[in-house]
Amino acid sequence: MTSPSTLPARGPSSPSPLDLGGRTALVTGAAGGIGRACALRLAAAGAKVRAVDRDAAGLEELAERARGLAGAVEAHVLDLTDLDAAELAAAGTDVLVNNAGLQLVRPIEEFPPDVFHTVLTVMLEAPFRLIRGALPHMYGQGWGRIVNVSSVHGLRASAFKSAYVAAKHGLEGLSKTAALEGAPHGVTSNCVNPAYVRTPLVEKQIADQARAHGIPEERVLSEVLLQDSAVKRLIEPEEVAEAVAYLCGPQSSFVTGTSLVLDGGWTAH
Repeated sequence: MTSPSTLPARGPSSPSPLDLGGRTALVTGAAGGIGRACALRLAAAGAKVRAVDRDAAGLEELAERARGLAGAVEAHVLDLTDLDAAELAAAGTDVLVNNAGLQLVRPIEEFPPDVFHTVLTVMLEAPFRLIRGALPHMYGQGWGRIVNVSSVHGLRASAFKSAYVAAKHGLEGLSKTAALEGAPHGVTSNCVNPAYVRTPLVEKQIADQARAHGIPEERVLSEVLLQDSAVKRLIEPEEVAEAVAYLCGPQSSFVTGTSLVLDGGWTAH
């Protein structure tokens, strides 16, 4: 019997390019930032992208930018607090990218309960409903990709971000559960965990963090946002989109139930 050590070695193979021709992808929070970059990247790979956001003007601009790509972008104006509509929007999708998010920086004792509820609705309950809406089609065809844009805050906590941290930690658990249930059906589910990305959401945080910490805005980037990162810069949205694309590609079919961390060394401490 041939032992593993005597089996012929396999030579290097050329990586297959991401080809999502004939696939439908849904990206939430697609009007800007990470969501826009993901929508454009998946459309470039040939996907028909359902771009979901409540910002109609931003979606219109995205659709214009996508002209000429291999795939197409369709704008779907939707407020994810309408959970029934969110679930319906996900029907028939092959790739689901749960990206939409919002942030408020306040101490717990000053955090508005209604905002806490809204953050959990948009960032945890809506992804659950979107996954629920997408799975019947994915299971039926024996293939599907769920990518949840989490955060380093899905793995680590920071002060003054109770709702965001709670939602991202919950999203990590939801993603792992979807991975375990989806594996027999050819469906993978993973998180992508960036540190601070150059987006309007982060730019808004700078002012909030300055107030919360009592320091000038110009000190927030170096002393708060990048304090724990070995790489002292913000991540670009396109870098996150490439990680999302990898999780949709042929080389990642064995990757499921995990978190792909893009944190510049933050969690190495």
